[in-house]
Amino acid sequence: MRIRCTRRTFLASAGAAMAGLTLGGPSFAEHNAKRLSPLETLNIAGIGVGGRGGGNVRAMSDENIVALCDVDDRRAANAYERWPDAARYTDFRRLFDDMANDIDAVVISTPDHTHAVIALAAMELGKHVYLEKPIGHSIKENRALLDAARRYGVVTQMGNQGMAHEGLREVCEMIWTGLLGDVRTVHVWDDSTDMYPHVERPTEEQEIPEHLDWDLWLGPAPERPYHEDYAPHRWRGWWDFGAGALGDMGCHLMNPAYMALQLGAPDSVEVVREYGLTEESPPESSVIRFDFPARETMDAVTLYWYDGGELPEPPEDTPDEIRELIPTTRGGVIYEGSKGNLFTHRRDAENRVLWPEELEEERADVPELLPRSIGHHAEFIQACKGGVEPWSNFEYAAPFTDTVMLGNVALRAGEKIEWDGEKVTNVEAANEFLHREYRDGWTLG
Repeated sequence: MRIRCTRRTFLASAGAAMAGLTLGGPSFAEHNAKRLSPLETLNIAGIGVGGRGGGNVRAMSDENIVALCDVDDRRAANAYERWPDAARYTDFRRLFDDMANDIDAVVISTPDHTHAVIALAAMELGKHVYLEKPIGHSIKENRALLDAARRYGVVTQMGNQGMAHEGLREVCEMIWTGLLGDVRTVHVWDDSTDMYPHVERPTEEQEIPEHLDWDLWLGPAPERPYHEDYAPHRWRGWWDFGAGALGDMGCHLMNPAYMALQLGAPDSVEVVREYGLTEESPPESSVIRFDFPARETMDAVTLYWYDGGELPEPPEDTPDEIRELIPTTRGGVIYEGSKGNLFTHRRDAENRVLWPEELEEERADVPELLPRSIGHHAEFIQACKGGVEPWSNFEYAAPFTDTVMLGNVALRAGEKIEWDGEKVTNVEAANEFLHREYRDGWTLG
């Protein structure tokens, strides 16, 4: 196979997907927030430092970890032990009041419903923000975060770590150079069924554990009595706090297709089927269809999302090895192209298999068009020290997260929705799911 793809034609065709990214040159925009030199050390505050949050802070521990904040002392205990000299806080607002002049960046890994209020407060102080996915709990929050990142000139990074993997970049290169031909259908599935236990809303009130500040854990969410079915582990299964499988693994698994196919916003989103959806919680399983218009040199694309044990029916010529893998992978992607098909495994797009077989031979001729990553967290640190923008900065992450969350808007609307980039045009009631009211004492910005 001879691939006709120069750097010029590549940049022209890939421009939309690379919004906010660079290929190794200067940053895409000038920033007003303080940038350190490459030889300086960042002062970092971790907010939400148990579980995933502790891992995010550890990934940046070559810098100065100067403050730790968590509403749950038990969950944060390992972080407190690891960084005994870091100042400790329960309320992020107190941290910012006391240490606004002492920190350069914050790493936020709290439940989804508190992402926006914390990140906005940090950006208003000119602090760089690493924020776990999804960046916001609603489309309105996503857009407020993007606006703030632009206004305050800070470095931002969403925590979809697969952006740094070799697999994602190779998928982009294979698709952009035409190895698969025209890709018009994509199947994305997540089989992490144990991560979103579906239970009825508790009616009894449990005693609040001494190690937990429940009022701060709730933040802007509606008032509810404490119950272990909400915190610390099950919050993703409630609309008030999380966004179900889509908001969790959708932000990982849909990302390679979104970037490689330059998908942008869908025209419409339709629930093919679901089981167990309630006003309080996402469904136990669902199949959702996203229809995207043609882009530049790319045809229109239909993307199917499957979760909760739902799995795709692969193309007829799918090799037996792939058919056997699909039920065991706990997530993956199949791209159907006019010249052939591609299977990738999980969020990092690894274990890539092409068929028919001749595509595997042609794959060797696909040029390396994208720089390889120094590491997801390292990209954020490098940018805070004057380097290039992180790949999942909010210029990229906000519109991507909007697209993912439109699946939940369609679920909650109960019918197919049509989207014009700003609002649902065919079901007025669906627009109430683009944001939620905050309880008294909390505002968005």
